[in-house]
Amino acid sequence: MSEADIDATAREIRIALLEADVALPVVRAFIANVKERARGVEVSQALNPAQQVVKIVNEELVAILGGETRRLRFAKTAPTVIMLAGLQGAGKTTLAGKLGLWLKGQGHSPLLVACDLQRPNAVN
Repeated sequence: MSEADIDATAREIRIALLEADVALPVVRAFIANVKERARGVEVSQALNPAQQVVKIVNEELVAILGGETRRLRFAKTAPTVIMLAGLQGAGKTTLAGKLGLWLKGQGHSPLLVACDLQRPNAVN
């Protein structure tokens, strides 16, 4: 993989992360890790260079986000409250719906409550 390929791909990743409001120090550290790993890897026969970089990015994202699955811990006495917070358009409502459906499938009785005081129409 050429240095130019690595730099071009790293630039695209950097822009995407910054546009997603990821903190600059986190982006810099992430890009440095990806570039370091990309420089030291032989391109697999099964993957082209772009796919190899995507694989490295995926592995780094998994590592930075924890890398392991953790179980939900429920309160000893009901109800268990799960609060989702984040920027507009970050996917909180989608996550809440998917989480509620999953919990229902696990035999729980989820109740979703909208608490957006700034946008009362968001409750609908």
